[in-house]
Amino acid sequence: MPELAPALLAAYIGLGLVVGFVAGLLGVGGGLIIVPVLIMLLHAQGLAAGMEPQLALGTSLASILFTSLSSVRAHHRHGAVEWPLVRRIAPGILIGTLAGALLAAQVSAFVLKLFFVAFLFYASVQMWLDFKPAAHRGLPGAAGTTLAGGMIGAVSSWVGIGGGTLSVPFMLWHNVTLHRAIATSAAIGFPIAVAGAAGYALGGWGARNLPAGSLGFVYLPALAGIVLGSVLTAPLGARTAHRLPVRRLKRIFALLLMGLALRMVWTF
Repeated sequence: MPELAPALLAAYIGLGLVVGFVAGLLGVGGGLIIVPVLIMLLHAQGLAAGMEPQLALGTSLASILFTSLSSVRAHHRHGAVEWPLVRRIAPGILIGTLAGALLAAQVSAFVLKLFFVAFLFYASVQMWLDFKPAAHRGLPGAAGTTLAGGMIGAVSSWVGIGGGTLSVPFMLWHNVTLHRAIATSAAIGFPIAVAGAAGYALGGWGARNLPAGSLGFVYLPALAGIVLGSVLTAPLGARTAHRLPVRRLKRIFALLLMGLALRMVWTF
């Protein structure tokens, strides 16, 4: 990787520290923070002009490759992952995420930013209201699960997340308990990250004006800093979650997401 200015490297590591703590604290992926902040950092540095959203999305999904593994191991030790459901939904997840990532590489930065801002507003309202849909029915068959996986994967690839904001409500709606839904969502995040990172790397292969150290639309210097920071603080966030009122923290996080959404609107 190319040498980075110390301030920029510190910014990437700092972003990872925040993302890791929030992920451990609230059980959410870091993409909703990584993407808008990374877009702002890239724009401030004049890197990847006109392609900041694609680069931020690809880098965010690549970071989930690392963060999801530790989360899945922890949940698996407690026997909370619904592995049969993971196997059933994974084909749709892979197809939807890869297709979404390849499509995102072809659309304008404005469209991607608009879609991401709309999703930020949705996620912030969901977090503020602590939305948990009432259990309704059993899980659908193979075709229905694959279709749901495709939709979750496609949206996740366009907002750079591991899918928990969508997959947890989907499982709760179909009578999976909250604890097992969160654990299974962590496992679902890995195929989303694999397909998403691959799709953005392929979609950006050979693109002009990308910064040095880019693997397609995955920016390796930012990825390294984010992963380093998040690995350090995720355990601290998880421990803190058992000592603080989580609902109040979710509302604080909702305000953060709303603020990031408004900041991105301001820069349109």
